[in-house]
Amino acid sequence: MNPRQTELLALVRNRGFVSVELLATQLGVTMQTIRRDISQLEEQELVCRYHGGVGLPSSVQNIAYPQRQVLNSEAKQRIAELVAKELDNDRSLIINIGTTTEAVARALARHRGLHVVTNNLNVAMTLSANPDCEVIVAGGVVRPRDRGVVGEATVDFIRQFKVDIGIIGVSSIESDGTLRDFDYQEVRVAQTIIEQSRQVWMVADHTKFSREALVRLGHLSQVDCLFTDRSVPAHLSSALREAGTRVFVASTEANTARDCESQPENVRM
Repeated sequence: MNPRQTELLALVRNRGFVSVELLATQLGVTMQTIRRDISQLEEQELVCRYHGGVGLPSSVQNIAYPQRQVLNSEAKQRIAELVAKELDNDRSLIINIGTTTEAVARALARHRGLHVVTNNLNVAMTLSANPDCEVIVAGGVVRPRDRGVVGEATVDFIRQFKVDIGIIGVSSIESDGTLRDFDYQEVRVAQTIIEQSRQVWMVADHTKFSREALVRLGHLSQVDCLFTDRSVPAHLSSALREAGTRVFVASTEANTARDCESQPENVRM
């Protein structure tokens, strides 16, 4: 995407639906240019064209994996680096499917003494290059589109373990704290990871605060720590406080930690 298309996508994500006329005015270009941008973004399954404007894709289907790999990649990297900073050596983990969790795996390349169970072959390939990391791959059906492993066999396999930390991604965080995703089989695995983890760390960039998804995964009350790239919106703050979820924000500056208990909204930067 060029910078204008990035800004266009940000406007759509913030508002849910934007008319072609308003986009042209906001971005200072002709409606013909906006329509070309919309067509290109629609081909990448990042937006959907509706009568008179453009909106987010359906809550039934996720954005294609190649597009998710590059979407908000810099933010995902910052989130991953903050997770790596907070994670001690010699821990046991379960890491699930997702482009942000894959970024976490890359950020853990220099950790020592990790024991990692994963249903993500991309995570397994990344961490198996670390000689100080033991990688255990869950059995099940491999999805060609993203090399995720899912199915009942995956659920049964993960139930054999009890780990220190489960690191999971999510597609949608609703204002009442409900967590949602798109694929039922993937959700079943994520729910099992939550059950088999002493702590649950969720990684989600700011776009997940304004998305909709079909399948209920769980609730923020099941999440100990949320790692994101921007301050959480006001409509979600009360749900986080009620859930007792600690929030870690990976700012655009160097990640510096401060005691979240001293912050009014339970936030670490």
